[in-house]
Amino acid sequence: MNPIKVIVVDDHQLFREGISSLLEGDPDISVVGLVDSADSMIDFFENEVPDVVLIDISMPGKDGLTVIRESKKKYPNVKFIVLTMHADGQYVVKAVRSGAFGYLLKNADKKELSDAIHTVVKEQKYFNAEISQLMVGNMSLEGDTPKSLSERETQVLQLVSNGKTTKEIAEELFVSTRTVETHRVNMMKKLDVQNTAELIKKAVKLNLI
Repeated sequence: MNPIKVIVVDDHQLFREGISSLLEGDPDISVVGLVDSADSMIDFFENEVPDVVLIDISMPGKDGLTVIRESKKKYPNVKFIVLTMHADGQYVVKAVRSGAFGYLLKNADKKELSDAIHTVVKEQKYFNAEISQLMVGNMSLEGDTPKSLSERETQVLQLVSNGKTTKEIAEELFVSTRTVETHRVNMMKKLDVQNTAELIKKAVKLNLI
């Protein structure tokens, strides 16, 4: 099996060389290029298309996310991993939407770099626990103003947040457990969340309870 061909796109020479030396010890990875800008990367692609690109977000000229978006159209098989100092959920979400397969902070160690590269070449996304948390946190704050809850939904929400079970809520409101569950599902749809914990968290954030 041929080594995974990687290029590093970053405007800081010392950083590019540092990443290259970190990856030298992995026999399955070959750093085939170190470039300092989007334009240099595109020029490089004319001669050799890598498997994986490690790219910074903030660079002179085109930023990394624009580069990823544009490059994915012409080079759909290249996997981009954002390598940045931006520990910000907003950037993570934008990177994913731009087509990045992974997101790493610049303090990543040798093992994490290597793991990320090996993961994305298998067509799998790579985000460690910290980055995943940033992404989830940001997405829960996104979107339009949620649809307003009905009076009964607000009652159910309040009781859910007080730790009451579905059965207890049904008894208190003189309705069936199925009705309570229907209210819960409708609220999760309106607030665009996946589970009860997220429902309560977002409701608090939006001052609904």
